[in-house]
Amino acid sequence: MVLSVHFPAVLVAAVAAFVLGFLWHGALCGKQWIKLMGIPQSEVDAMKAKGMGAMAPQMAAAFVAQLVMAYVLARFATAWSVSDVMGALTLAFWIWIGFIVTVLLNGVLWEKRTVPLYLFNITYHLVSLCVMTTIVVLWK
Repeated sequence: MVLSVHFPAVLVAAVAAFVLGFLWHGALCGKQWIKLMGIPQSEVDAMKAKGMGAMAPQMAAAFVAQLVMAYVLARFATAWSVSDVMGALTLAFWIWIGFIVTVLLNGVLWEKRTVPLYLFNITYHLVSLCVMTTIVVLWK
């Protein structure tokens, strides 16, 4: 079985997810995320003083992770013959339930992460998966 992937769609999906993550953890919900993470204001101020360049290695790694995720989503969508928005959202939902919700729960169970932080994170991942999956499914 040949599973073809439309690489421009993978790239655009990764960029969209990266931008979503930047906005989600910044302008949209950044203050809530900082509070849920328990990051002291002094640390926030220190990061602001350093500027965005200080986070370049983490941001590059995050973008590579988004590329991998978009590629895998495109492969799954092809393997299961997903071809419309409803199929894309259904695929995103099941991947979210099966892999994101379950894996991130370990943070609550074993790493003393709070339930509100867990809910914040899994919600972000659901939205991100829906965006990426829709892009790779519709743009073939």
